[in-house]
Amino acid sequence: MSAAEAQQVQESFEKLSVDAAPVEETPATTAASEEASSSQPVSDNSASLYVGELDPQVSEATLFEVFSAIGPVSSIRVCRDAVSKRSLGYAYVNFHNVSDGERAIDELNYSPIKNRPCRIMWSQRDPSLRRNGAGNIFIKNLHPAIDNKALHDTFSAFGKILSCKVATDEMGQSKGFGFVHYDTDEAATAAIDNVNGMLLNDREVYVGPHISKKDRESKIEDMKAVFTNVYVKNVDVEFSEEEFKKLFETYGAITSIHLEKDAEGKSRGFGFVNFETTDDAARAVDELNDKEINGKKLYVGRAQKKGERLQELKKQYEAIRMEKLSKYQGVNLFVKNLDDSVDDEMLKEAFASFGTITSVKVMSDDAGKSKGFGFVCFSTPEEATKAVSEMNQHMLAGKPLYVALAQRKDVRRSQLEQQIQARNQMRLQQAAAAGGMPGQFMPQVFYGQQPGGFMPPGSRSGAPFGGPNPMMMQQGPRGQMPPQGQWPRPGPNGQPMPVYGMPPPPFNQEFNRGPQRNYQSRGNFKNQRKEGGLAAALAQAAPEQQKRMLGEELYPKIAASGKAQDAEAAGKITGMMLDLQNEEILNLLENEDAFKTHLDEALAAYEEYKKTAETEEASA
Repeated sequence: MSAAEAQQVQESFEKLSVDAAPVEETPATTAASEEASSSQPVSDNSASLYVGELDPQVSEATLFEVFSAIGPVSSIRVCRDAVSKRSLGYAYVNFHNVSDGERAIDELNYSPIKNRPCRIMWSQRDPSLRRNGAGNIFIKNLHPAIDNKALHDTFSAFGKILSCKVATDEMGQSKGFGFVHYDTDEAATAAIDNVNGMLLNDREVYVGPHISKKDRESKIEDMKAVFTNVYVKNVDVEFSEEEFKKLFETYGAITSIHLEKDAEGKSRGFGFVNFETTDDAARAVDELNDKEINGKKLYVGRAQKKGERLQELKKQYEAIRMEKLSKYQGVNLFVKNLDDSVDDEMLKEAFASFGTITSVKVMSDDAGKSKGFGFVCFSTPEEATKAVSEMNQHMLAGKPLYVALAQRKDVRRSQLEQQIQARNQMRLQQAAAAGGMPGQFMPQVFYGQQPGGFMPPGSRSGAPFGGPNPMMMQQGPRGQMPPQGQWPRPGPNGQPMPVYGMPPPPFNQEFNRGPQRNYQSRGNFKNQRKEGGLAAALAQAAPEQQKRMLGEELYPKIAASGKAQDAEAAGKITGMMLDLQNEEILNLLENEDAFKTHLDEALAAYEEYKKTAETEEASA
């Protein structure tokens, strides 16, 4: 594309109405959205296209560049997750003319966008038509080499195709089945009559009407009540097929019997028996299941297909998982800042007075050394609540404990992501109120920053920094401060590092007097810190000063860890960790393992936020 063409496309895109606002859709609703798109023929006045199978990096600008070559585009929307703001892999493109939409399907369907073939179909939003399965067929036993385009080319001979899709796994590999949706029932019937049982890439495929999930589940329930095939396991390996048959033939006429054997002809201990009637099969299951024969207890039950077995196992796993979550909800406590000398028995003894303890564990590394944290589980939530209120900050082996209800790692990470979203929203609101858009992230709690900066070690003459005051040097016109505060502060090696926070107010005489008082009070805090430690200094400081003091301790520690890639990352992670309780922050500053754990979680949440911000910038 030439420079002139690129400029023309850019100008057209800026005039385009792009609906890029995040919608409350999740990966779980993707299938429903695709089902919404694959429905009845498009109406005459509609020119909306569904574009699927997109690379997550595809933005509205990318789609506009592709589809504007067909005709005038009225709007584009890439659908995104409501929380992470990541692309869900599909979008909607609206043309002014239906003819342009038809041409886009003919020319662009299955064409690559960012090296991934897209799938285009008419978008149908009518719920009644969306639920109507007329013209939809199901194909299975497909060869792995058959993709969406090959399936479309094969079935397009029987009528107009509204949508066509081969089901794939997370790695993009074919699952061996797919769907084709025609505009009429006649076309679907012709495809079933002509292709069912044929060979496609040397595989005999099955083609039949698509049955909705609800109808399939109803059919499975009916099959459970009416069955003739019985599965038998835990059979004595010394059993011959004749003995196996005699065991079951007393219950009714048998049409077939099979005892599974290995390559050497030895029994593998399981087999199948098919009866003529359902009553005979049910009687065999009732009388032989759990019956002991030759010292082994048989399992006899209705034979199931692999998919049905997997579905039941999945349901059992989810039920057990939910039972465990509900069982330990509100009774399992997380205890950290443990001394290395504290073991399971000592921790249990410390909490035994609050109720019945069902389990206790101090976590240790491979060498058997304590990691400084553990878990205590009580029998009732009331006991756990009492233990939290009484034992938090309780001294054990010379160290104050941090005690709280235990949370799963995914829940903690979700909370960190929500904190990032909340701060991002606050940043936008403050920017709107200030009449400008800040260029940096603003933590909810501001640390290490006063209207005149903070007092670093070695400063002279009461100024916030040795040498010229950088704030005075960066004053804007008429004595105003810059729109976003990024004042130098010493890093771990003495280099200037920015502080991220709210833009400071105008620099006038009133504010000029305020910082001097702050400098004096902060100097007193430093003296108190030297005399009685940080905890003692916090106890004597005003509430609004405590977070700043903790921030000044956290920021150099985070920067010195080497995990924060730049000053911006260190500032944001510091702001996130300052949301913790003051006692917990003190524990982090004293306990290196706990500090590393929280730092890793905050860093992961920040990286997620950064990726989301980069995606939004690319879309814009």
